[in-house]
Order: sequence, then C-alpha cells, then structure tokens
Amino acid sequence: MTRSDLVTRLAERFSQLTQRDTELAVKTILDAMSDALARGHRIEIRGFGSFSVSRRPPRIGRNPRSGEQVTIPEKRVPHFKPGKALREAVDAQGSRSADDLGY
Repeated sequence: MTRSDLVTRLAERFSQLTQRDTELAVKTILDAMSDALARGHRIEIRGFGSFSVSRRPPRIGRNPRSGEQVTIPEKRVPHFKPGKALREAVDAQGSRSADDLGY
C-alpha cells in the first residue's frame, strides 16, 4: 500500500472528508512521526507496533571493487517492532492456503 492508496481508502471510508483534507491528515501524521524519530523519540501505536531509533556502531568494511578497507561511520536507523495484534493478524492471513484464496 502506498501513501496515495492510504489517502484514497481513508477518503472513501470517511465521506465527510475531502480528498485534500485526507491527504493533509496523512501527511501531518507521517511528518510528526518522522520528526519524533529524528529527535530520537519512540513511537508506540497500541495494537500496531512501535517505532524506535537504533544505533549502528562504526565499523570497518571493504570496497567490493578494490578490496580496500573503508571506515563506515556510526548510523542511527529507524526500527519497527510489530505489536502482538498485528503479528497475529498477519499470521492468520499467511496461514491460509492458495486454495482458500482462490488461486
């Protein structure tokens, strides 16, 4: 699902909102989440999961072309941990066979 798919589905579900209002709401939520993660905060959405920032320490890597050692600096990367309800919902969908889905 893409951002535009999400906007379309929300606009269809909530007919009192215009497409533009829905687009603004989705953008505002995603921007707030991005800003919070950039500041190092943790985001928890009950029943869905949590987002946090993980630290990757600096390390020595190799240039694949020349084989030369390269220093790779420390990085902060976003990390998502799904909640129990999301894990169970995905597992329930995944346990259905192709015959059940009509393939």
